[in-house]
Amino acid sequence: MSNNESMEMYLETVYILENNHGHAHVVDIANRLAVSKPGVTKAIKHLKEQGFVNTQKYGVILLTEKGREVSEEIYKKHQLIELFLEHSLKLSAEQASIDACKIEHVLSDEMTEAIKIYLKRNNIDIEKL
Repeated sequence: MSNNESMEMYLETVYILENNHGHAHVVDIANRLAVSKPGVTKAIKHLKEQGFVNTQKYGVILLTEKGREVSEEIYKKHQLIELFLEHSLKLSAEQASIDACKIEHVLSDEMTEAIKIYLKRNNIDIEKL
């Protein structure tokens, strides 16, 4: 996994946790990504240095405005790919999500646009993404 791919995974995870629980904690990120707590701490430190997250008392991790913008784009791309895999290849929702998670980090902008066109052409609503 590349450094960029790894950072995207952390950002997306913080985004999901923040949306579901109002914030993230190292232990929640570690559990969700099946990685070590020290690894998460190191990644969060790196994301904080880049201005993507802030940390607060009691281990609360929150996205900055910059972090939210980037993580929303990552999450939207994930949802778009998942929708495409479900409708075009008839994968189960669970399998589509697993595969989308792997694909989202390497997909070109051109391919992303092609997927949008395909879904629109097949009357699949992507406006909710």
